[in-house]
Amino acid sequence: MLFDWAAQPFFTVVNTFIFGPYFVARLTSDPVGAQAMWSNMATISSVIIAIFSPILGSIADQSGPRKPWIGFFAVIKIASLVTLWWAAPGSPMLMPVVAMILASIAAEFSIVFNDSMMPRLVSKEEAGRISNIAWGLGYLGGMIVLIFVVLSLTGNPQTGKTLLGSTPLFGLDLHLGEDARITGPIAAGWYLIFILPMFFFTPDAKEGLAFGTAVKNGLSELGHTMKELRDRPGITRFLISRMLYQDGVNGLLILGGTFAAGMFGWATMEIGIYGIILNVVAIFGNFLAGKVDRTMGSKKTIMISLILLSIATVGLISTAPGHTLFGLLPLPETDSGGLFGTAAEKAYIFFGLLVGISFGPVQASSRSYLARSVSADEAGRYFGIYALSGRATSFMATLSFSMVTYWTGSAREGMATLLIFLIGGLLILIPTPYPADKPRA
Repeated sequence: MLFDWAAQPFFTVVNTFIFGPYFVARLTSDPVGAQAMWSNMATISSVIIAIFSPILGSIADQSGPRKPWIGFFAVIKIASLVTLWWAAPGSPMLMPVVAMILASIAAEFSIVFNDSMMPRLVSKEEAGRISNIAWGLGYLGGMIVLIFVVLSLTGNPQTGKTLLGSTPLFGLDLHLGEDARITGPIAAGWYLIFILPMFFFTPDAKEGLAFGTAVKNGLSELGHTMKELRDRPGITRFLISRMLYQDGVNGLLILGGTFAAGMFGWATMEIGIYGIILNVVAIFGNFLAGKVDRTMGSKKTIMISLILLSIATVGLISTAPGHTLFGLLPLPETDSGGLFGTAAEKAYIFFGLLVGISFGPVQASSRSYLARSVSADEAGRYFGIYALSGRATSFMATLSFSMVTYWTGSAREGMATLLIFLIGGLLILIPTPYPADKPRA
């Protein structure tokens, strides 16, 4: 569980709510171009993750222990996050783009190895509950870091004061974006500290084959697994379904914060508070989903979450200054002052609450769905393919956003493409059996 706690601040604070919006709105003077570049960065990461995750998962099954792999990628992730400190406004964008690509790849590869440990550690009856609790703890960890950043490090650039009325800690210069840039080193330090209990106390698989033999056998086993999927239609259908809906979820998480920053001109402080609100709801959503998953099963938990996410996405893209629901509900444009002062901003937050309560359970219960459908000995290769299913076409979601945004000049129309992935995945999931297949002995 502490692995999720350690890993989440990168996704919450860096990728979604603080550094991502900073990259789009403050690093350059072209927010539309920067938003498209952020999407392209996610596309590159997704392609690399999709190609190599199944290979690494198959090799892990042959080599045995997962911890050495997690440690290797932890070094890459930590080093990449630290370099974000030098992403000052007006500086070349190549450095933060490369750093974010490397950090994203390392983070996802680590998750493959962590998730593949679950069938050895947790009974199938408890997989859904444990997975959702762990995911909820991850959001709690992300929220703690986010609250610290918003209250102590970010502030109003005009006054130079934080929400608490003090100057930012460490003498950070808000005009130079140091309040957002420091989130990289903070997430790196958090990950380093809280990943240690997993290394010290969690049982790992016994020693397997030598590395060279493991690579050879793993690649051979991967080919066998891909052929085997033809005889396991339930798992195949589930993976195809997840391939689509996870693309939509990834796109919503990657682009949601930057979309709000571009539409309302939210600064780091507003984005951070929005993120805190979503994470509070997400923690509640995951703990509630843990009980739902245990009583109703992972499949129904995923379906409910996808319906809520689709409704939320429609709400987000239909909201603009002066109206929501595509103009069916006019809203006063008067700004009452303070945070989220317009009615449109409040409507956006309302739809964001639906995202917050849903995006954790859809991912945690997907993890337990597969854990209930495979055996411990095949978990590495199937969770590698699971990672592939979450990334194989995720470049399509962000690429669709980029292309539509380029063609129309509207990020709103780009965001609308995410509905194709969410609804498409749901329709494929509905007739999929649960568990997806009887685990092999």
